[in-house]
Amino acid sequence: MSDLLKTTRISRRQALAGLGVGAATGLIASPSIILAQTPDVIRFGHLTPRTGFLGPLGEYGVMAADLAVEEINAAGGINGRKLEALKEDSVNPQTASTKAERMIERDKVACIIGEISSASALTIAQVAGRTKTLFVNTGANSDALRGESCNRYMFHVEHQNSMYVKSCGRSLMQQGLVKGKKWFSLTADYAFGHDLLKVAKRFMESNGGQFAADKLVPTDATDFSALLLEIRAAKPDLVISNLAGNQITNFLKQYSEFGLTFPVAGFGFDTALAWAAGKDNFGGTWPSVWHHLIDTPSTKTFVAAFTKKYGKPPENQAWGDYIAVKIMAQSMNELKSADTPKILDHLEKGAKFDVMKPRQGYFRASDHQLISEMYTITALPAAQVKNQWDLFTSSPPVPGPDENMEVIATSGDEAVCKMS
Repeated sequence: MSDLLKTTRISRRQALAGLGVGAATGLIASPSIILAQTPDVIRFGHLTPRTGFLGPLGEYGVMAADLAVEEINAAGGINGRKLEALKEDSVNPQTASTKAERMIERDKVACIIGEISSASALTIAQVAGRTKTLFVNTGANSDALRGESCNRYMFHVEHQNSMYVKSCGRSLMQQGLVKGKKWFSLTADYAFGHDLLKVAKRFMESNGGQFAADKLVPTDATDFSALLLEIRAAKPDLVISNLAGNQITNFLKQYSEFGLTFPVAGFGFDTALAWAAGKDNFGGTWPSVWHHLIDTPSTKTFVAAFTKKYGKPPENQAWGDYIAVKIMAQSMNELKSADTPKILDHLEKGAKFDVMKPRQGYFRASDHQLISEMYTITALPAAQVKNQWDLFTSSPPVPGPDENMEVIATSGDEAVCKMS
């Protein structure tokens, strides 16, 4: 059931009266956008997994979206209208598609924000494309969503798998863990994992490494003992995680319990999973799109507000949903319109946004990927950990300040998006 218990119903005549002649001209092109705006309220749909192996991450996204809505309304809302978020558990790809369609057709949301599962993000994007409604992906990493499955109505705050692999890969190369080395990888057996493995193999092949083995892991798997025995026997130079959600937490805990000492790294990661593993189990090198220790004014403000409200710091999925809500609200306020074509044009033309990092971010027109810096984090020894949250040290921003931020994104033959 939606968190918004009562949907305000208005007639077409009321909508036009409330919006004025200028906004009314957009009714034919974007009926869902126009009808979403009553004289007093504008609605965003928020879909993300709140149950299952991605549920713990989804809850951070929900908390952050709620905080963003509160702050936007406290600052005057969107063009004088109150912002409301309709929140649903996306559950699985089929359910996500059904709920997205209902939010658009029945609830008349101005846009849909959220998701973590790449498979569910694809089905939401298909609904968004068919209905010409903006969908801002906050947690699905698959390169395919920015490639062969790209969609003119889908934008990506979450960074793509290639950006995660290339960022972490830089650190692994500096540590001498790529060229001539053998990796044993564990991969989540669904769309995200398959895509991430493809990207990881491309990175390895181009940098002189090889895989000792790769194992697909069901998303509901909780016992890694058989795989850990295989790792012990294989004696790899590096154990790579292409896992997702609480798979990572379970793996790290059991890896520590088995006493294995091979270096560990991952190409997909969320800081909440490190927190769940705890200081005695968390180890290795991991990529991060954002973390709560970044030293920028906007990060400090966000972390303070989130911690005050929820009693714990935000993690990177919270960043994604918070930033997405803020970007959409800022765009609508700057344009003085919630009209889809205007927002789409605004984002495609390179509008800049504070994304809580040293440099502003922007959406790349070719595939609608948010371009911004990333980080590589390294676990601290347990004896050096001062609290349950600050379990790692961070690299400087990747790419460096003198580099083009797009160097870690897909390019050349990797970039296959063709907007329709």
